Amino acid sequence: MQLSIVILNYNVRHFLEQCVLSVQKATQNFNAEIIVVDNNSQDDSCQMIKDRFPEVILIENKENTGFPKGNNIGAKIASGKYLCILNPDTVVAEDTFEKILAFAKKQDNLGIVGCKLIDGTGHFLPESKRGIPTPFVAFTKIFSLYKIFPSIKSFGKYYASHISENQTGKVEILVGAFMFMKKETYEEVGGFDEDCFMYSDDIDLSYMVLKTGKDNYYFHETTVIHYKGESTVKDGKYMKRFQEAMNFFYKKHFKTSFFFSFFMKIGIVFFSFVKMFQGKATLKSKPERYILLSDNDLIKEKLEEALKKKIQITTLENQKALFSQTFSKHKPTEVILDNNYLTFKDSIQFLETQKDKKRTFKNLPAASDFIIGSNSSNDRGEVITFKI
Repeated sequence: MQLSIVILNYNVRHFLEQCVLSVQKATQNFNAEIIVVDNNSQDDSCQMIKDRFPEVILIENKENTGFPKGNNIGAKIASGKYLCILNPDTVVAEDTFEKILAFAKKQDNLGIVGCKLIDGTGHFLPESKRGIPTPFVAFTKIFSLYKIFPSIKSFGKYYASHISENQTGKVEILVGAFMFMKKETYEEVGGFDEDCFMYSDDIDLSYMVLKTGKDNYYFHETTVIHYKGESTVKDGKYMKRFQEAMNFFYKKHFKTSFFFSFFMKIGIVFFSFVKMFQGKATLKSKPERYILLSDNDLIKEKLEEALKKKIQITTLENQKALFSQTFSKHKPTEVILDNNYLTFKDSIQFLETQKDKKRTFKNLPAASDFIIGSNSSNDRGEVITFKI
C-alpha cells in the first residue's frame, strides 16, 4: 500500500462526501486506502459513507475524541508507506497525490509536505506555510506587524514569507488540513499529542518532526481547496480552546519567564477575540445572476427549481464571451461548477483564475443532489439540496 488518507469528520456530511469523491479520483491510478474516522457526528455522515463509499474504511467513535486522538486512531490502522492527514472540508485535484508522492520520493530527509491551499473564493490561504511561533514571531502576528511593515523580513516569519505562494521550499510549520509524510515519521514522533484537544496540534506535530532533524516542505505545484470555516464555528468555546492550545505549545517547547507569560496571556486573549469575531458570518448581497458551467440542461432545470432563479448555462469552450458580458456589468454572480462535467482540477483552477469580489462559487459534486461552497474562509459554508 503506497498511501493511506485519514479524514477526521465531525458533522460535515456534505463536505465529507465531496472530499471523499475528490480523493477517490486522486487515488485511482495507484494503491491507496481512504480511512474516515467519525467523531460521533449527529448528522448522517456515517450512513452516507456506508451507502455511497462502501470500500472506504469507516471508524465510528462513540464520542468526540478531538482532532489529535481522532487522527491517531485512523493512523494506527493505516497500512500505507505514506500517510496524509486531510480535513473533510477540502477538495483535492485528480493529480494532487501523484505530484506530492513524486516530490516526496526525491527528498533524502523528508519530514512533512504541505501544499498550496485556497479558500472557497479562490484566494490563497497564507497559513499554508508558516514559521515556528516563537514569542517574537507570535508578537509580529498578533499585532499584524507583518502587514504594517511588509519589507522587514523578520516580521514575515509567521507566514514564512521567505518563499512565495508559488514557490516550493523548506518551511517549519504546516497546517493540519493537509499534512503528507511517511507513516514511520508520524509514528516516530508519536503522532499528534493527545493532550492538546485542537488548534495547536499541527504546530506541535510540525515542530516535533523538525526536532528529529527532518525537513518540512511547502509544495506549490498542486492546489487544494480548504473551506476552512467549515471545520469549526468560532464562538466562545473556540476562544477558550485556542488559548489553551497556545498555552500548551509554549509550555511544552519554550522556557518561560514572568514577562513572557504575561505577554502571551495578553496576546492570546487579543488574538483569540480577533479570531472569534472573524468567524462570525457577515451579511452578503445575494447573487443577482447564476451561471452553470456544465453541458447538462436537465441539471440546469433542477437547479432553477431549487434556487427559484433563472440560470445561464455555458461550457468551458463558450464561457469567455458569457463571463465577460456578465462580469462587465458588476453584478454579484454565482458560478456553479458541475463536477459531472468538469474535473476537480478544472474547478480548482477556475476558482484560482476567476476569483473576484463580485463572484461566488459553488460545486456540484458528481452524482450528488446538492451544491456546496463558501463565500469566505471565516464562514461555515452553504449547502443547497435539489431533487434529481
